[in-house]
Amino acid sequence: MGAYSIDLRERVLADFDSGMGNDAVARKYRVSSRWVYKLRRQRSETGDIAPRRGKTGPKPKLAQHTEHLLQLVEEQSDATLDELRQRLGVPVSLTTLWKTLKTLGVTLKKSPAGG
Repeated sequence: MGAYSIDLRERVLADFDSGMGNDAVARKYRVSSRWVYKLRRQRSETGDIAPRRGKTGPKPKLAQHTEHLLQLVEEQSDATLDELRQRLGVPVSLTTLWKTLKTLGVTLKKSPAGG
């Protein structure tokens, strides 16, 4: 679900400002009481009622190592994730390495031992 419209935000705040309580406003507009509280707090802290922008997460650990990682896969395409991690020399989990390879469109196929 997307962010609530500015129109709704203005109506919620107008009803609150006219004396309706937090819970009454929330029931009237079928939103959570917590959301009404957070909207009021945002208005008092910033003066703005527009939806906040999504938070950006931390930069991926392997972002600066992708070229080297692709080179390692090209050099030894049958390497396991653990072997790639050791050769890469960056302390990351196997899951992080796997997700990075998946994002880059690289798949590693290993046949079972003795197969």
